[in-house]
Amino acid sequence: MLTQNASQGGNSSQPTDSLRRWPDNVGIVAMDIYFPAQFVDQSELEVHDGVSQGKYTIGLGQTRMGFCTDREDINSLCLSVVNRLLEKTGTDPKKIGRMEVGTETLIDKSKSVKSVLMQLFADSGNTDIEGVDSTNACYGGTAALFNCINWVESSAWDGRLALVVCGDIAVYAAGAARPSGGAGAVAMLIGPDAPLVFDRGLRSTHMTHVYDFYKPDMSSEYPSVDAALSIRCYLSSLDACYAKYRAKAAAKEQKPVSLDSFDGLLFHTPYCKLVQKSLARLALNDFISLSNEEKSLHPHMEKFHDVSLENSYFDREVEKAFMAHSLPKFEAKTKPSLYVATNVGNMYTPSLYGGLVSYLLSDTASGLAGRNVALFSYGSGSASSLFSIRISSNADALTSVLSLLSDVKSRLDSRHKMSPAEFTSVLEVREKAVHAAPYTPEADTDKMFPGTWFIQSIDDKHRRVYSRVPVPQINGH
Repeated sequence: MLTQNASQGGNSSQPTDSLRRWPDNVGIVAMDIYFPAQFVDQSELEVHDGVSQGKYTIGLGQTRMGFCTDREDINSLCLSVVNRLLEKTGTDPKKIGRMEVGTETLIDKSKSVKSVLMQLFADSGNTDIEGVDSTNACYGGTAALFNCINWVESSAWDGRLALVVCGDIAVYAAGAARPSGGAGAVAMLIGPDAPLVFDRGLRSTHMTHVYDFYKPDMSSEYPSVDAALSIRCYLSSLDACYAKYRAKAAAKEQKPVSLDSFDGLLFHTPYCKLVQKSLARLALNDFISLSNEEKSLHPHMEKFHDVSLENSYFDREVEKAFMAHSLPKFEAKTKPSLYVATNVGNMYTPSLYGGLVSYLLSDTASGLAGRNVALFSYGSGSASSLFSIRISSNADALTSVLSLLSDVKSRLDSRHKMSPAEFTSVLEVREKAVHAAPYTPEADTDKMFPGTWFIQSIDDKHRRVYSRVPVPQINGH
């Protein structure tokens, strides 16, 4: 076994691995989002389902829900978003050294989505790309992101970029949960000198064993859900992560953490109304941590001086009071992150990062520059983390990120609206097609966005062949 000096040619003046500096400002260098080209209107779905007006649009806070036909699966969604990001950034495929996919949409118990994405790198000859898939409900994307950040900051880093891919198709059986579906994918390039920088050494995690949402039936796309338990687990995980984050910040001798510490607060979004309740939950945490003297400065909250976190998860009076108390902060710091979610729905692993896309689209580069943003990730089962990023004060660097996302609003507006009856019919076709082999998809591809990958066929051995919707050429290019 070679000693360190021997492996370095005996030059004792060369810095050892332990003395090397971390690369500076590691974070998101570029990102893009993909969502299906069709949606169903939630207000029309209310009428179709025979529920009260506002149940989905106000009660859940949802406006439109994107969904996939039988032409799309998790592989095609991820192929689409990665292809888009590499093309839009002009990134040489050889410059990718790690790629990791976060998803809970499994179509194969062995072969990873990442391995399917490798066909995008075939022409470049780059097979030296670390990483596979990470799976734990909606948390897999965050696990993939942390792994890529860790790789760039590790001794294994070879100077290339990492690529994080989050994608899922969220569908539910007919019933109360179906309006909380959605579909999409987000891809992020990770590297040093990034416009969106992750705070180093300051993230918290909370993991537990619970059956709040799970998918034990491999023959179905639909989950088993205990809705009340899932909400409690989400909120209790938020409480735990916030407490641990504050403790870690205190250990680093930083100022006490509160909602005022952040310019933006983003959350995993099963549905938009839960996000507003989550911001209110953090406001409750802040209030409980105040001294009695500080609490007295809020006379309208006097009756809640002795409230506890443990006994307040389903206390409607507490929830309503703190939603009202935190409303100005919600409007300023969180609501801007819900643009994609209310128009696409719950994307599972990309949900939080669709929120980041929305937040970035809510202002100009100069307006966003220098902001601090907290992000909460949750996946049932359960896994959760709270972390934070700093948006670069260099508006020019941020402009390049925003330019990649400049078509998001126009793409959302250009989607094809399908009726609730058509939506239901599409899901019925998907139900029959799950794991069918051989299978040729029925849906048309003419309304798909240019550059979208889709299933061409599935043979009798379940091997899937994909094609891509042509991208119009401009001036012969």
